[in-house]
Amino acid sequence: MGSRLDAALETLGREPTAPLDLAEVALGLARDEFPFLDVDGQLSELTAMARDVQPYLRGHLSLQVQGLSRYLFHEMGFRGNERDYYDPRNSYLNQVLERRLGIPITLSVVMMAIGERAGMRLAGVGLPGHFIVKATARGEEILIDPFHGGRILSNADCELLIQQTTGTPVQVSPLELDAIPPGLIVRRMLNNLKTIYVKQEDWQRAVRTMERLRQVDPDNVPLRRDLGMCYLRRQQPGRAIDLLCSYVEQAPDADDVEQVRQMYRAALRMVAQWN
Repeated sequence: MGSRLDAALETLGREPTAPLDLAEVALGLARDEFPFLDVDGQLSELTAMARDVQPYLRGHLSLQVQGLSRYLFHEMGFRGNERDYYDPRNSYLNQVLERRLGIPITLSVVMMAIGERAGMRLAGVGLPGHFIVKATARGEEILIDPFHGGRILSNADCELLIQQTTGTPVQVSPLELDAIPPGLIVRRMLNNLKTIYVKQEDWQRAVRTMERLRQVDPDNVPLRRDLGMCYLRRQQPGRAIDLLCSYVEQAPDADDVEQVRQMYRAALRMVAQWN
């Protein structure tokens, strides 16, 4: 699975819209944390759920959306983990499937994976601070909030969600309600994990997550800085040097460039002491 995941992430890094199975990619990422995870078994579970949901998907689009939400959030018991939002298990798809708990983006991936396997057209929408799903059929569009039980959202509801999450009043533009491609969804999932592990000062997992992020977001210059700093905190200055140097060269006018330059020099000194 490792080489398949590497190939998938590198493909998404080159072409974020590549039509890859988002659930398979997410489960591949989960194997970094759960090395004995049976990815094919988990995919079979999603396929079985897609068969089970078919009787709920009768009628026009709004009825199908209601049926899919009833199956996922009432029959199967999926729900948003409001009590422990930053538990990293909320970001690993296998754990979301097992515990029936997740955050907006992983619950959205579950909804998309099952709904699409059942024949619906679903896509992710990355609102600032919140992730939702869009269902489409014959020119009709419906916005769904999997974190809050699959409720159907109006544009005004989306604006309120963003304001509650970010603290900033906004007026939602049509562009913000556009579907985002698989590559950007994977980046957002990994960035969630990166934030959690850095906050926990779990440098090993932070490094692992950022190395995955580099595969899917290879041109991200601040990511090189962050990864270099994590390697430095892990006492691996040799791995930090090129990353910090690249940031200094690529972002010479950044507010923190002098601080990063000092870290780069410190990494050079540490390597020199060991040689």
